[in-house]
Amino acid sequence: MCRWIKILIFGKYLFFSIFLLLGACSAQSNTNSFQLKDTSHQPSSFKPTAEIEKDLWRYIVNQSSLSTTNDKQLYWHIDWFKKHPDYLTRITKRADPYLYLVVQEVERAGLPLEIALLPIVESAYYPFSYSHGTASGLWQFIPSTGKLYGLRDNWWYDGRRDVLASTKAAVKYLKNLNKLFKGDWLLAIAAYNSGPGRVQKAIKANKAQGKPTDFWHLKLPKETKGYVPRLLAVTELIRNPEKYGQKITPVANQLAVKSIKLKTQFDLALIAEWSELDIEKLYTLNPGLKRWATPSRGSYTMLLPNKNMTLFKQAMKDNPNIERLKWVRYQVKAGDSLSLIAKKHATVVSQISSVNHLDDNLIKVGDYLIVPIAQKSSNEYLLSESQREKSRLNSNRSDRKVIHSVISGDSLWLISKKYKVSINSLVKWNHLKRSESLKLGKKLVIWQPKAKATKDLFLITTLGINIDRKVSYRVKSGDNLSVIAAKFGVSVLQIKQWNKLANKPLQPGQKLTIMVNVINTNMK
Repeated sequence: MCRWIKILIFGKYLFFSIFLLLGACSAQSNTNSFQLKDTSHQPSSFKPTAEIEKDLWRYIVNQSSLSTTNDKQLYWHIDWFKKHPDYLTRITKRADPYLYLVVQEVERAGLPLEIALLPIVESAYYPFSYSHGTASGLWQFIPSTGKLYGLRDNWWYDGRRDVLASTKAAVKYLKNLNKLFKGDWLLAIAAYNSGPGRVQKAIKANKAQGKPTDFWHLKLPKETKGYVPRLLAVTELIRNPEKYGQKITPVANQLAVKSIKLKTQFDLALIAEWSELDIEKLYTLNPGLKRWATPSRGSYTMLLPNKNMTLFKQAMKDNPNIERLKWVRYQVKAGDSLSLIAKKHATVVSQISSVNHLDDNLIKVGDYLIVPIAQKSSNEYLLSESQREKSRLNSNRSDRKVIHSVISGDSLWLISKKYKVSINSLVKWNHLKRSESLKLGKKLVIWQPKAKATKDLFLITTLGINIDRKVSYRVKSGDNLSVIAAKFGVSVLQIKQWNKLANKPLQPGQKLTIMVNVINTNMK
């Protein structure tokens, strides 16, 4: 009896020893597994191993873990890329400054590395991307979700476009979605696109019908059904570019930019000067910046290329007493208000109030205020929000462009009906927020298909017949010169010259003379 007890005890001891040994081997295996190397915190004796992949794209796909049950589910997406072979090349150029940072955050959180490719599907790695659903940035956060995950949005700064901040938020959001869907990454990614509630509803419906509840069997919106396969298709294309006629430009598997936390507000012109970096590149690396300076409140984490960061830090040490912003002494005039003064100097009321210690925002004629101003003209800050808005208004493409100035009573619905375009298009073209009312005088760009000349009119022009005709037009409510010019296919300047108009708003009922070219007019 005692001998059997001893044998049992010995057997348990032997089993436990083997279990520990296997655990140790497993731990050692995990320790030696291929990880993205960040040498910034390693001791000077640290030497990267030969197995580190030099190309970041290859590094991502070599460790990919997501897959499809059937390659046919990727066919349409792969076929699209085959028909657009330069698409991934263009994306590589955009992703180059950010990709290492994104991979670093994804890997640090323990997410599948393919998640670093998700911005290709979301925004084509363009940080200024804006959708009709008011989603913005690399990760296309809508305002409510962005706010939920700590992405600030104010006059100076939009965290949804900040590469580092938005990536941290997206990683956190995806990790939470993965927990919600019990470790199923395809469901988590689908929920990132269409919302967790919609995916849960589809799962519930399938359960009630006794159907499978994996991503491939769920009834989801068309966009979401294509969203997950597109990510998997991108992974496949990068893994086997030659097979699909793709050219993938390598991205160096090393940190190309460094970050610095600025505790005071800086004019971007000064940062550009001290770092010897042009302002456009500064905006590209820091797309969350909306104006000519960093945010006025709190700290701001700025990204700069390695060599430029070294120059900037040295300049900060060499110039400790130089003001980071330029200020003017402004005397309040009759009719002034803080909002008018702030608008005139491209700043905000809160900053003027704070600097001048105004408790109630009341000002008197003759008072002096200290107001921050940009060091350079607005045109120098090429990618600020106001300059990008001007670019949209001045852009050209094959469609006919109309500039609409918002008047009293306007709404997105009324404007969409007037020009026969969708509200989604208005939002996307003009980077609007649906939750905010339109401001009077705001200019909106509207694109409409060009009217085609008829065969008869073409024959008239080939015969050399003069088809310019003078017509009288009565101004309608909501009209402005841009709308009328677009309607008749003429310029605003021409209308002003024909009618000797001063810079006064048009009045309903006012008569205008228009020289109409029958081919170019859009009059119905």
